[in-house]
Amino acid sequence: MSVFVILPAAGIGTRMASAGAAPKQFLALGGLPLLIHSLRAFLAVPRVTSCYVAVREPERQRVEALIAEHGLADKVQVVAGGENRQASVANALAALPSGGPEDVVLVHDAVRPLIDPATIARVIDTIAKHGAAIVGMPAVDTIKQVEKTADGALVTSTIPRERVVHAQTPQGATVPLMRRAFAEAAADEFLGTDESSLLERANIPVLVVPGSSRNFKVTQPGDLEIAEFYLAG
Repeated sequence: MSVFVILPAAGIGTRMASAGAAPKQFLALGGLPLLIHSLRAFLAVPRVTSCYVAVREPERQRVEALIAEHGLADKVQVVAGGENRQASVANALAALPSGGPEDVVLVHDAVRPLIDPATIARVIDTIAKHGAAIVGMPAVDTIKQVEKTADGALVTSTIPRERVVHAQTPQGATVPLMRRAFAEAAADEFLGTDESSLLERANIPVLVVPGSSRNFKVTQPGDLEIAEFYLAG
């Protein structure tokens, strides 16, 4: 069984960019770019065969140089990103070897730098057994369903917390199942918010592996300070 990892890193990061920061994947955490932290976490798992990083063409040389500088070039391939996350992941999926039906592909946000190898291993195990899995955090707050009105959001119901998780990454499946989900979405011009939404739409059962508060996505100014705190701990 081969395990492939896709890191879509073609985003600009508008919330960070508006604060004058570089694209998120290049921001430094503990002296290393977020992208390198994420790659190292996956390559620390012996079963991971190789990683594919999808980037915008103007940043391709920069990413390839970073990967080489940190000694990761033998297991990391850079591919062209698309106009959105789904297109970037689709490009990387197309670059994977044909392989066998048991091969696994994981998709991880490049700016979730504190994912731990133990969680990655559990996701791989779950996919090997059930076909598809994501990392998710149980909701701790009361969750309200709302409806937008002219005066703001109106509460329409309360959703039981035990029925809700906050989706994280990695999200993955066997390679054939993931390719099927992406092909069906492309055929119907469906744009999902994550890989799980495409798998669900293709009627592929998705299991949830417990996540961690450390595995958050660096999105806004101030998130780096939180990441530095976790890294130091």
